Amino acid sequence: MCLSIPAKIVSINGEKARVSLGGAEYNAALNLVEHAKIGDYVLLHSGFAIQIIDEKEAMETMQLLNEVIKKEKENE
Repeated sequence: MCLSIPAKIVSINGEKARVSLGGAEYNAALNLVEHAKIGDYVLLHSGFAIQIIDEKEAMETMQLLNEVIKKEKENE
C-alpha cells in the first residue's frame, strides 16, 4: 500500500519545494505537478509532490491520519 501525506508548500526554488508537515519541514520535488505555488497543499509521497489538493481536503486527511495514530497508541 502506498501512502501520500498532505503538506503545505512554504518555499519554492525551481523544481524543488520546502514543505511543512506537522511542524517539520521537508524537501519535495515538484516535477510531477504543474503550477504549484507557495501556500498550496500537495500530496507528498517519497519526496515527490504528486498532486495539488485544496486546504479542506488536506485538513480532513490530516485529521483522519491523526485519529489512526491515536488508535494505534491506545492499542499499544
